[in-house]
Amino acid sequence: MADTDPLVLAVDQGTSSTKALLVSGRDGRVVARGVAPLGESQPRPGWVEQSAEELWQSVRAAVRACLAGLDDPGRVAGIGLSTQRESMVLWERATGRPVGPLVSWQDQRTAGQCRELAATGAGELVRARSGMPLDPMFSALKARWLLDEYDPGRTRGRAGELCLGTVDSWLLSRFAPDDHVVEVGNASRTQLLNVATQTWDPDLLDLFGVPAGVLPQVAASSGPFPAARGLDPLPDGVPVLAVLGDSHAAMFAHGGWRPGVVKATYGTGSSVMAIGGGTGDSPGLCRSVAWDLGRPMLAVEGNIRATGRTLSWLADLFGVTPEALLAEAGDTPPDGVHFVPAFGGLGAPWWEPDAVALLSGLTLGTRRGQIVAAALESVAFQVEDVVAEVERATGEVRVLMADGGLTRNDRLMRLQAGLSGRTVARSGEHDLSALGAADAAGVAGGLWTFDDLEARPRPAEEFAPSIGAEERRARRAAWHEAIRRSRPGASTKAYERSGG
Repeated sequence: MADTDPLVLAVDQGTSSTKALLVSGRDGRVVARGVAPLGESQPRPGWVEQSAEELWQSVRAAVRACLAGLDDPGRVAGIGLSTQRESMVLWERATGRPVGPLVSWQDQRTAGQCRELAATGAGELVRARSGMPLDPMFSALKARWLLDEYDPGRTRGRAGELCLGTVDSWLLSRFAPDDHVVEVGNASRTQLLNVATQTWDPDLLDLFGVPAGVLPQVAASSGPFPAARGLDPLPDGVPVLAVLGDSHAAMFAHGGWRPGVVKATYGTGSSVMAIGGGTGDSPGLCRSVAWDLGRPMLAVEGNIRATGRTLSWLADLFGVTPEALLAEAGDTPPDGVHFVPAFGGLGAPWWEPDAVALLSGLTLGTRRGQIVAAALESVAFQVEDVVAEVERATGEVRVLMADGGLTRNDRLMRLQAGLSGRTVARSGEHDLSALGAADAAGVAGGLWTFDDLEARPRPAEEFAPSIGAEERRARRAAWHEAIRRSRPGASTKAYERSGG
């Protein structure tokens, strides 16, 4: 790869892999890619863990693969980092050694503590300050669990001997062990940050039992961050120009600072996000900091726990690859089968940790194809339930911007358009979180401006609705009935709000 233009290295650290893109500093064109897989374990039902050290090594491997053909790694002018969000890591400040596992955003071990806190009436305070409902997906109770397990008296945490952080904080600590820093958007997903002031909230820290001394300093999305090191063949000292949460980075790549842009990222789980809005009339949504590149931008978002993970779970169950499973199913209709993938409860807009996974409508004639079709429909239905909430908060949504690996499936995109009655615009770049991190890094490093990004082509393929309004209403009503059955004893308010 011979050229003289500066380059931006984008690293997207996700749940199942780390991806790296090399982007031209002249025109934003992707010139190289690398990827490294990342495993996870489920030591008990509802528990999901990863190795923080393996995660760091996956970053190094993805960067090596991406830069393998680059003649002069010194051309890399800066790094943009995108990371999975609510997962939590605890490590020793002096040695950098992880203490315990990385507790994944998917983990549900704290569901009981959520119920206990909710029973005390703490949910109102948590939502008012953090912008989020009490739910085990967020980081605060994971932080409490790690501290209860490895520092029950909080003596090491209060003394600053232990560091607690999200994945971005953990990775930045690999570059400079003495720097304990977190990007504001990722910090806002911990449920410990006051979303209005963008500072750690003393009342939330007290509620969740997290001493301030164990937490990182909150930084803007443009830093300052420690310079990179240990990412061979990249020279040590390359600046980290921008850090964003992965969903926030995807939103940025869609030009999400523009009014009216609503995006859905289809990954292991899914995120539907839009700038602006509020939570007063939208209890099914969260409010968080999207990014701060000069000023903080607030967003509303709904998070779905299992979308791509539903398909990979089915593939594991049947002993095939997800690609083979989808190809085999073809255009088989679900024939009345509904699949509610509440493996760890339901996220937005229901926020029901006690919901159970449900497969209904089975007959003796049901085959694998119908179950796969129902799984695909569950993705589209879940996304539309959240888009409907976003529309209530921000105004009419005519076009849904779609990105993520699962969008490669044309049938899903047609289903999404049909079951939602909206045009779906599929991004021509599947690795949009990485691209958004590169875009933000280029802005922060002065390689381009927001005007340059707005003028940059954003190739997308559009899918128009192909299902009539009456059929759409009937199919959504049947889906909401399946949702109702998966939520024994739960309030029906969110169900009614979403048109069931």
